[in-house]
Amino acid sequence: MAASVREKQAAALKRMLNFNAPPLKNTAAEPVWKVLIYDRCGQDIISPLLAVKELRDMGITLHLLLHSDRDPIPDVPAIYFVMPTEENIDRICQDLRSQLYESYYFNFISAISRSKLEDIASAALSANAITQVTKVFDQYLNFITLEDDMFILGNQNKELISYHAINKPDIMDTEMEAIMDTIVDSLFCFFVTLGTVPIIRCPRGNAAEMVAVKLDKKLRENLRDARNSLFTGDNMGASQFSFQRPLFVLADRNLDLATPLHHTWTYQALIHDVLDFHLNRVSMDESVGSESSPAGARPKKKNKKSYDLTSADMFWQKHKGSPFPEVAESVQEELDTYRAQEDEVKRLKSIMGLEGEDEGPISSISMSDNTAKLTSAVSSLPELLEKKRLIDLHTNVATAVLDHIKSRKLDVYFEYEEKLMSKSTLEESLLDIISDPDAGTPEDKMRLFLIFYITALQPTSEIDLDQYKKALLDTGCDLSPVNYIKQWKAFTKIAATPSNYGNSGVKPMGLFSRVMNSGSQFVMEGVKHLVLKQHNLPVTRILDNLMEMKSNPETDDYRYFDPKMLRGSESSIPRNKNPFQEAIVFMVGGGNYVEYQNLVDYTKAKPGKRVLYGCSELFNAGQFIKQLSSLGQK
Repeated sequence: MAASVREKQAAALKRMLNFNAPPLKNTAAEPVWKVLIYDRCGQDIISPLLAVKELRDMGITLHLLLHSDRDPIPDVPAIYFVMPTEENIDRICQDLRSQLYESYYFNFISAISRSKLEDIASAALSANAITQVTKVFDQYLNFITLEDDMFILGNQNKELISYHAINKPDIMDTEMEAIMDTIVDSLFCFFVTLGTVPIIRCPRGNAAEMVAVKLDKKLRENLRDARNSLFTGDNMGASQFSFQRPLFVLADRNLDLATPLHHTWTYQALIHDVLDFHLNRVSMDESVGSESSPAGARPKKKNKKSYDLTSADMFWQKHKGSPFPEVAESVQEELDTYRAQEDEVKRLKSIMGLEGEDEGPISSISMSDNTAKLTSAVSSLPELLEKKRLIDLHTNVATAVLDHIKSRKLDVYFEYEEKLMSKSTLEESLLDIISDPDAGTPEDKMRLFLIFYITALQPTSEIDLDQYKKALLDTGCDLSPVNYIKQWKAFTKIAATPSNYGNSGVKPMGLFSRVMNSGSQFVMEGVKHLVLKQHNLPVTRILDNLMEMKSNPETDDYRYFDPKMLRGSESSIPRNKNPFQEAIVFMVGGGNYVEYQNLVDYTKAKPGKRVLYGCSELFNAGQFIKQLSSLGQK
């Protein structure tokens, strides 16, 4: 398998930090010390990929924000990694005039326009700093990679390309053009970094189609300009299957509004849903001292603690897609193995100490034998400590998630929604759950109701709707999202057939009545032990149709673009009849970890295939509801 997009983006960054030359293999040579100046966009791109230690290994002594107060450091080179915006360019010109650094390497995250380049040139000229500006590069890195197989477009100013921005009723054509250009610019950067020109498929008549048309045009123009094309030469051969190009499926969020509201049961998606999880870092409050305060006592002051969940964390890589109860069991098992190893080190130490005292002359054999054991135990200490750090991290994170599950009855919501989406029989009425004061927050109730409303086969009668609305109001819900979904249903007129969400469903395995084992950290009492059945969400199903070249009314009239064809021929007839090995799915209007996980599970069942998931922004249900409510405000 060739490099993933994450590796390619990290390699591009390392190359940039080495003054745009390939980093040297032998690390014996001392790196050139330099400073890195980035804006918020640059920071968001670098932080999920390179740790501070890696930056230091590459000779970055200081990394500073462009718009912070920076002192002159006259004898070091500075590498800039910023977006080519007006204010950034102004600040760069100011730096040149203030003669802050010895030399300047300007790297723009996205291509800089001719006129802005001229602004920098004239500033350098007037500051007499022409010789110090060593290099100017367009890096085409305007996207953020969160996993080997997942990327998002922006994090700064994401409200400019949000679901709300694309779907607001009073949007002007010029605004829509600007949003589409922003999305296309980032997708173009993504394909330049990947080094391949995809085959594009998209549905008709929505934002996804507008993106496809613009992206096709932009790729086509770049390919036509042979001298300056970004898709020739060394980076092209690096494509994973150079003889076969990837399929790029653009989908619109409006195709499926239920999934982003769905309560979830897998580890990564739960963390994103209930905790503050952002660019692979989870931040949470922790009370001082782990012992619980006696009943009735004032809760202790909270500290903010943040943890990075990275690709180097093996436990995370293995379990981020597992159902939560499984994760809790695995954390406990890891803890037990760690304790056993720790005890072994202690035991060896005591043997060494004791034997020396009591027994006079010891046989040299047992001594050397134990020395060897102790040496190996000591040399494995750093590894043990790292293991301990990760176990503590996951114990804290999983405990925080469990508190939410228990206090909000999220297992009940998850199971009920799965039944709604797969049209199984429901044991209790929706009104009962909405009116139950102990079950969940007003937001949980609103999510459950919206899923019911979106997936209902028969339109809900006005009388029933009023009854639900009253119950929701009584629990403290804001009804704007319901207004928006009502308009949306009238506008889209697509009856969501039950097959839309596959025959999902969960198998309840009974309650966790007994604590998992007597010494467990996790008291799972009263939480349902739900096991997931594999099923395809709408986006996965669409991908499956297009990737495997299946004929299906849902995807048959999807448009087909091949930017490599000389004349842009309008057709929905694929030229390529073979199934694709590699595909990228992109959600215009925002995506979530539930869909990402569903695609990962789908790909696992297809050996040799590779699927990437991207979205214009990553939101959890709470953030999505806020967008729906501002759209539904009267």
